[in-house]
Amino acid sequence: MLLYNTLTHERELFVPNEPGKVKMYTCGPTVYHYAHIGNLRTYIMEDVLDRYLRYSGYSVRRVMNITDVGHLTSDGDTGEDKMVKGARREHKTVMEIAKFFTDAFFADCEKLRIRRPDVVVPATTYVDEFIRVIEALVEKGFAYEAGGNVYFDTSKLRQYYVFHGFSEEDLAEGVREGVGVDENKRNKADFVLWFTKSKFEDQELKWDSPWGTGYPGWHIECSCIAMKNLGERLDIHCGGIDNAFPHHTNEIAQSEAYLGHKWCNWWVHVLHLNTPAGKMSKSSGEFLTLSLLESKGYSPMEYRFFCLQSHYRKNLVFTYENLDNAAASYRKLVGRVAAVMREGGGGEVDEQEQKELAKGFRDALDNDLNTSLALTALYGALKSGANAATKLAAVADFDRVLALGLIENAEKLNEEQQKRSAAAAGAAEGTAGFSDDPEIRAIEELILKRTEAKKRRDYAEADRIRAGLLERGIALTDTPGGTVWSKV
Repeated sequence: MLLYNTLTHERELFVPNEPGKVKMYTCGPTVYHYAHIGNLRTYIMEDVLDRYLRYSGYSVRRVMNITDVGHLTSDGDTGEDKMVKGARREHKTVMEIAKFFTDAFFADCEKLRIRRPDVVVPATTYVDEFIRVIEALVEKGFAYEAGGNVYFDTSKLRQYYVFHGFSEEDLAEGVREGVGVDENKRNKADFVLWFTKSKFEDQELKWDSPWGTGYPGWHIECSCIAMKNLGERLDIHCGGIDNAFPHHTNEIAQSEAYLGHKWCNWWVHVLHLNTPAGKMSKSSGEFLTLSLLESKGYSPMEYRFFCLQSHYRKNLVFTYENLDNAAASYRKLVGRVAAVMREGGGGEVDEQEQKELAKGFRDALDNDLNTSLALTALYGALKSGANAATKLAAVADFDRVLALGLIENAEKLNEEQQKRSAAAAGAAEGTAGFSDDPEIRAIEELILKRTEAKKRRDYAEADRIRAGLLERGIALTDTPGGTVWSKV
C-alpha cells in the first residue's frame, strides 16, 4: 500500500513497525458543539483507512481522544477555552456539555457507519499523565515556567516546523488573525503545556499541579493519550489538515523531546470540506450538521457516498447540488444491487472470479486510498459478466471497507417494491387499494394500466407507459410475483 506522508511530502510504501500490526491515532472532537459535516468528512476518510488496513489483514489498534478541556479559540495558546465558551452558550456546566456533545458525535458516527475506535479517552481522565510528562520535559530542559504557565521551548529543537519547512518569519505571530503576542514566551513559536489560575480565573475545570492550580494546554493531551495506549512508536497519526500546524507540529515537538527518538512514521491529513464561500466552520453561514442534512431528506449513507467520490487529499466543495448528484448516484447504485438480487438463481460464488474483481478494488485503495477509483471498481463488478452470486459476494466484500450499507439497503428496497407490487396487483383484482402517497399512487395506477394493456395484448401501449415512467426516472422490472419499480 502506498500512503502519502505529510511529513515527507511523498507517497511511501506502508510498512508498520511490527509486522502485521498497526498502531493508529486519530485526533478526536472538541466536544463544545455538534460536529459539522466538514469534521465528519475527516472521520469518514480515517474510517476507510482503518477498515482497509483490517481488510488487508492487519491487526489495528486505533486510539482517539475526546477534548473536553483546554482547547483554545486561538492557535497561539491565547483566547478563551472552547469548552468554557460552549458551556456559557448552552447554560450548562463544562462536563454536562462534554457528555452531551460526545454522545451526539458518536450518534453521528453510528449513522455514518464510522467504526468506534478501539480506545476512546476523554482528556479529563488523563491529567495525572499530562503532569508527569510535563515534569519530565522541564527536567530535560525542553520546558520552562514563566508568568505562572509552563511553556515548551522550541529553540531547543533542531527543526520545529516539520511539515512544511516554514521559517519562524513565515509563521510569525500577528499574521494569523486572532493571535496575540504572549510576553511570557522566550520564543514566538513556544507553546503552553500548562496554564495556571493566574491566566484564566474563570476556568471551570482546574487541577493541582507543581506549578499551581490550572489545566493542560490542548497539545499535550494527544501526545500523552497516544503514548500511554500505543507505546513509544506510532505507525499512523491522522487528522484534518488544519491540525498540521500548530497542533500536530507541537505534538511531534513535545513527544520526541520526551522520548528522545522519532515518534510517528506516517502523518495522514484529510483536506477541507469547503463551501463556495470558503472553509466550513461552526461560526459562519448555515451550520451544516448531519441532522440538518437528514431534515432536508438526505440519508447519512448519501453523505458518506458524497465524501468517498473524492480523494481525501483534495479539497471538496459542498453544495446541495453536488449532494443531490451524489444522492441520486447512491440510490441508483443501491437499485443496481437490488436488481442483481432480483435475478435469483445466480449460482454459486466463483471464488476465482471474485478475486479478479477484487484486484481493481485493492489496486485503487493501495494507491493512496483512492476511494473514487474503488467505487469505479465496484461499478465494474456489477457490470461484469459474473453470475449474480459472485457479484453480490464482491459487493459485500468491498462494502467491508466502503461501509455504504449496500446489501442491507438493496434488500430493503426490494422489500418495499414487493409491497408496492402486491398493492398494485391487489388493486388490479379489486382486493386492495393504492398507496396514500400521491406520487406512489400515480406510479401504481400507471403500472396497473400497463398490466391491463398487456392483458389486452396492447403491447404498444404497455411499452409507451414503461418508456414514460423511465423518462420520469422510474424503471420497471417484471418478475414472477408481479411488476416492481425502482428509481434510477
